[in-house]
Amino acid sequence: MRPPPIARNHDAVPNGGLTVTPRHGWMLAKMTRLRCAILDDYFNIALNVADWPRLADRIDVAVFEEPFASEQAAAEALKDFEIVCAMRERTAFPSSLFSALPRLKLLLTSGMRNAAIDLEAAKARNVAVCGTQYSRDPTAALTMGLILELTRGIGRENARMHAGEPWQSFAGIEIEGRTLGVIGLGKLGSKVAGIAKTFGMNVIAWSPNLTPEKCKEAGVGYASKEELFAKADIVTIHVVLSQRSRGLVGAADLARMKPSAYLVNTARGPIVDEQALLEVLRQKKIAGAGIDVFSVEPLPSDHPFRKLDNLVLTPHLGYATEDGLRTHYGQMIDAIDAWTKGHEPPRRLA
Repeated sequence: MRPPPIARNHDAVPNGGLTVTPRHGWMLAKMTRLRCAILDDYFNIALNVADWPRLADRIDVAVFEEPFASEQAAAEALKDFEIVCAMRERTAFPSSLFSALPRLKLLLTSGMRNAAIDLEAAKARNVAVCGTQYSRDPTAALTMGLILELTRGIGRENARMHAGEPWQSFAGIEIEGRTLGVIGLGKLGSKVAGIAKTFGMNVIAWSPNLTPEKCKEAGVGYASKEELFAKADIVTIHVVLSQRSRGLVGAADLARMKPSAYLVNTARGPIVDEQALLEVLRQKKIAGAGIDVFSVEPLPSDHPFRKLDNLVLTPHLGYATEDGLRTHYGQMIDAIDAWTKGHEPPRRLA
C-alpha cells in the first residue's frame, strides 16, 4: 500500500477576500480565498516553471507529488479544493469522484483531451473543465530514442561501462534501410515517419481509417494491418486511446511479427494486449519492445514486465519535458486567472 501523497503548500500573499461576478452559471458569487491542488507533480517542478505568484492574491496552492492510492484517498485529499490541476490521464475523475468533491468548481488538465475525466459528470456537477495545448510534441523524439536503444543498446552499454565491465557486449543493428511500420499517421505518427526517413528507413503505415492517398501525401507506403506486422522491422504505435483502439494490437498481430522485429508503444498502454506482449517477449518470439505507457500507471513494482531483459521500459516520459510542462502550467494559470475574474476560461472542454 502506497503512503498518502504529501501536499506542499505554496506561500501566498494574504488578502482579505475576493468578490467574483457570476457568469455563465459556473462560479459562486463571493469567496474568501480559493484552494488549488496541483496533482501528480512527480518531478517536483510545477511551482518552478510557471508564474504561480501571479495568482497569490486569490488562491492558495498545494502540490501533490505522488499518485493517490485509491479514489477514496483522492476524494479525502481534495475535498476542500475549489480548483484542481490534473496531469493528463494520471488521476482519474469518474462520476463518483465528482460526487465526492462538492467544492470543486474548476478542473484543469494538461492536453486538450483526457480520457480519465468524465466530462458529462463534470457538466452535471457544474464543474468547468479546461485543457492546455502543446507547443511541440516531444513524444516523437522519445519514440526514436526507444528505437535507438533497442537497436544499439546505448543505455545498456552505458550501464555496463559504469559498472566496470570490460568492453562491448552488444552488437546492434542498423536502422538505415530497415522498415518502420507506423500505426496511426496523424500529427505524431507523421512526425515520427519523417524523422525515420531522415535515418534512411523505409516507412509504411496503417490505421483503421488510413487511406493510400493519405500515405502518399505523407510520403510513406500504405499497408494493411496484416502486411504491416509481417513486413516491419520495427512497429511503432501512434493512435489515440478510445473504445475502438483498446486492444487494437493483439496476439494475432504480434504473432505475425518477424523474430528479429521490435514493438514500440509511446501511445497508451491499453492499445496493446499486455498479456499477449508479455508472452511473446518471454518466449523470445520477437526481438524486443520499448514501452513508455502501461495499462496501470505507475507500473507496479512487481509487474512481470520489470523482469524481462528484452524490454526497454520508461515511466511515461513521452510528454515529460520541462518545456512542455512550462507550457501546460502556464496555460492553467491563464485559465485560473480568467475564471477567478469572472471571465470564460480559455480552452474549455466542458
